[in-house]
Amino acid sequence: MVTCEMNEDEAKLLLNVLERYYSHLEVEIVRTNRREFREALKEREKQLKTLIEKVKSLIK
Repeated sequence: MVTCEMNEDEAKLLLNVLERYYSHLEVEIVRTNRREFREALKEREKQLKTLIEKVKSLIK
């Protein structure tokens, strides 16, 4: 298991960066023509959504 300590401001910044990347990833998925690449992006999207939820749960 990997752990990381950060204060609330840092967690909020990380959440903002993750959410921005998530929105760009959604657009990239829609624009991708190659099926294999699109599937890989969808898997990354799923993992990213899980990570966003974890970071959200840490912010008070």
